[in-house]
Amino acid sequence: MQIDIQTSGFSLTETLKSYTTRRMRFACSRNDTHVMRARVLLADINGPRGGVDKRCQIELTLTGQQNIIIEDIQADLYIAIDRASERSMRTLARRVERSRQHGRDLQSSPEY
Repeated sequence: MQIDIQTSGFSLTETLKSYTTRRMRFACSRNDTHVMRARVLLADINGPRGGVDKRCQIELTLTGQQNIIIEDIQADLYIAIDRASERSMRTLARRVERSRQHGRDLQSSPEY
């Protein structure tokens, strides 16, 4: 799985890059065969004014399915990354399970 991290409004530090990569690898680890690419966009919406303005948007490109896009906005960027990665993990697991169920339903249907 390829992980692409981009920032807007600040520069990407090695610590932030490492943290984001680790969280994404963990979030996708169970179903990583279904994920071709993870694109993470980190942004400081208000800039130096502060406030609840740190955004983490995750886009998972899946094999044979529609992309998953998750976004979270928090006052702390690390919390936004945590929450978005957890939501992407749950969404990915649901999507994979549905595709398995759908495949099983097709296989078990009687032929006339």
